[in-house]
Amino acid sequence: MRFSIRISVILWLVALLACLGYGVSRLVTFIHIFFEHSGIAITQTEVALAYSNGHNDTNGQVDGRPQLIPKIIHQVFHNWHDPGNDTLPSDWDKVRQTCIKSNPDWEYKLWTEKSSREFIETEYPWFLRTYDRYSYPVQRVDAVRYFLLLHYGGIYLDLDNGCKADLTPLLYYPLWITDGGRGALSNNILAARPNHPFWARLTQSLIPWDYNWFFPYVTISYASGQWFETAIWEQYHALLPSPEENPDHEHRLYRLMMDDRPEADPWVFFTQERGGTWINWDNYLFLLIGDHLVLFLLMVFSAIGLATWLAVRSYRRYREGYTRLKSMI
Repeated sequence: MRFSIRISVILWLVALLACLGYGVSRLVTFIHIFFEHSGIAITQTEVALAYSNGHNDTNGQVDGRPQLIPKIIHQVFHNWHDPGNDTLPSDWDKVRQTCIKSNPDWEYKLWTEKSSREFIETEYPWFLRTYDRYSYPVQRVDAVRYFLLLHYGGIYLDLDNGCKADLTPLLYYPLWITDGGRGALSNNILAARPNHPFWARLTQSLIPWDYNWFFPYVTISYASGQWFETAIWEQYHALLPSPEENPDHEHRLYRLMMDDRPEADPWVFFTQERGGTWINWDNYLFLLIGDHLVLFLLMVFSAIGLATWLAVRSYRRYREGYTRLKSMI
């Protein structure tokens, strides 16, 4: 019996350490998505200059680069406050017109709640059950944009993003996503050629990542939103050969910089208007954490350290008590 008790305690301790190790590894992975990112950072100014300097090439190429992304603009409007009403708010309609007018020879697609679901049902029926069961309506907006880029290619923009110029210079890269320069990558403006393997990997990851994390902001961000996108971005690049291993071919994808701080590179192609339609009660909490991230991480690791110390201390007390009991028998 004594031997069994000892084995039981050891097994519980091993299980505790295993859980603690798993938790720490997941925490490290989670924290990583808010810092330095993989891929090639490129500013909007650099994109514009590369196009203007090389657009005279023949055969539709720019400086030897073919156009890879089709001239399609995707935007999604799901009116979850008034289902069935597909009339855009006047300010958003005005913003989207800036993209239509700046790109008159492009195909423009506005995806409503009905047409989005029909698209998923027709083209990706294996995902429809998850799509319908998402806890928050904005998650369907997140998911459908990824499938649209996988299927059609083109450029996706949130309805609170407008266009300042012709977007053609952005079409000569196989895939790019936007990087605000602070924290996780963004999914508000995205672009790709059709059937790019990154979007294939990301869409196939939506079901395994579909967890409810209690906090609405965390659930939305980490199950389908920008935290999820950033994590898959890092996974994808981790599988690629490094540039040193294969210097003749660059596999990494592009991060279009959209830092809105005054000292950052100016925005050449896009504008940012009214957004925040999916704000929940916990958004303000996490904005506060984001503003004091170092202090928050210090508190988290301190809590982990305290839990570890209490577990070790409890085990030592058990050992001392067990030794005394054994000596009395």
